Amino acid sequence: MDTDALRIVQLVAQHGSFAAVARVMAMDPSSVSRTVAGIEAQLGLRLFQRSTRQLRLTEAGAVYLARLGPLLDDLDLARDAAAEIGTVPKGRVRLTASVAFGHDVLVPVLGALRAELPDIALELILSDQNVDLVAGQVDLAIRLAPAPKGDLISTRLRSTRYRVVASPDYVAAHGAPDRPEALVDHEVLRLTLPEYRTDWHFRGPRAVTVPVAGPVLISNALALRAAVLAGLGPALLADWLIDADIADDRLLDLFPTYAVSATTFDTAAWLLYPSRAYLPTKVRAVIDALRRHIS
Repeated sequence: MDTDALRIVQLVAQHGSFAAVARVMAMDPSSVSRTVAGIEAQLGLRLFQRSTRQLRLTEAGAVYLARLGPLLDDLDLARDAAAEIGTVPKGRVRLTASVAFGHDVLVPVLGALRAELPDIALELILSDQNVDLVAGQVDLAIRLAPAPKGDLISTRLRSTRYRVVASPDYVAAHGAPDRPEALVDHEVLRLTLPEYRTDWHFRGPRAVTVPVAGPVLISNALALRAAVLAGLGPALLADWLIDADIADDRLLDLFPTYAVSATTFDTAAWLLYPSRAYLPTKVRAVIDALRRHIS
């Protein structure tokens, strides 16, 4: 059976319209209709119920399409795996990460990645929303979290430690809290994420959970860092974002003997990808390079 024709059937099921598929495939709608009719004739089944207003799968069509999708995916994987044997990694790799991690960690290593992988075009999709890898046709994601759960395959890229920091000007004006509990006397800058805006957990000389509050909530870690540098208050930020500021005395680590977290202490930057069955050579090459330059 013609796999190109089967892909057209799959697209018709996804779009629910011959005309929509015709636009996607740059075909005539009548050609799309004939292709579907041809597959139905070969199968001896009616896959779609047609009317003047809508096109919908029949019960038999729904069963057939549910099995067809994975089979077509496997054919693509088999073709790509065979084609990549002995070849140099090349092609486009789409990678998504948060805006702050992309700005402060990924962009500084782009030059090294380009030098190592000159035949790979790397597309960075920086967003503070979790992009759907499958729907968005994204090859890799970097997520900052405890161990991820769900269907995606994950591997640790680097561990993350959080610190409570403030600017020297803020400390000069308001004093430095001498213990974690003293944060209740300060207007703390917080991320809008629910788990970051209520309680911070400290582990070190003592274990303590401190409720935090303040009038300023910010949705982006880069903007939160800028607010701390401007002397607006203390904040909880990741080491990869503020360690250089601490080294250059632009920020002060208020509790250097404590590990601090808003969620759990075992947090990290994780590499996530959709499938364990087959990982394209170009994606594996990018993963290995990221580990070398970021881990």
